Amino acid sequence: MDITNKVALVTGGASGLGLATAELLIESGSKVMLLDLNEENAKAATENLGSNSSYVIANVTDESSVQEAVNKTVEEFGGLHITVNCAGIGSASKTVGREGAHPLDYFKLVNDINLIGTFNVLRLAAVEMGNNEPNEDGECGVIINTASVAAFDGQMGQAAYSASKGGVVGMTLPIARDLARMGIRINTIAPGIFNTPLMNGAPDSVKNPLIEMVQFPKRLGHPKDYASLAKHIMENSYLNGETIRIDGAIRMAPR
Repeated sequence: MDITNKVALVTGGASGLGLATAELLIESGSKVMLLDLNEENAKAATENLGSNSSYVIANVTDESSVQEAVNKTVEEFGGLHITVNCAGIGSASKTVGREGAHPLDYFKLVNDINLIGTFNVLRLAAVEMGNNEPNEDGECGVIINTASVAAFDGQMGQAAYSASKGGVVGMTLPIARDLARMGIRINTIAPGIFNTPLMNGAPDSVKNPLIEMVQFPKRLGHPKDYASLAKHIMENSYLNGETIRIDGAIRMAPR
């Protein structure tokens, strides 16, 4: 897909991986709607991104909230061609810890946001993408979801998180098959350890052991690394139904 003059909806777009993707989309001539819960961050982001960006405050787990976000995207920019799902939360709770069994409500919350929220956004976005005029490949849209290497080698305390991200990986191919008749591609990116706002405040005593587990290059991932891969997925029309790790060849040992 030629992303020039295309319209993108980016969830979690006010910071981290989502913001880096939005910045690269704007540089490439796209128009971007940021979907986020943090209005202060979203407003600041759009001020920096310029007139080809806007934002909407929405909860990815709420159907009406997401539908309103899709509608606003179309009303402001005239369509919807690209959806990038970066909204999500981390979690840390052992199956059985000092306080007893893993809280079930917490397990549900993590999966509601990371898995169900991702599906909620993409299904509603896909309906709108189906209205687009196909390009020469018959393509009407592209969706990118965000999983994690925790989907494959999660650590202690990541049962909920790994389940949610494993679900994102698991639904990628069936959704690609579902949406093929509509000319919509879907792929998933599984990042390793990235220098996002969550990690920015971590001391070197936390960061350095993580960096040591990365094979090459010996650093944490930069959000722009994710954005660059996302852009390639958008532009490569034969890439569909796949999950791609971007992690410096890290493989997390159990601990």
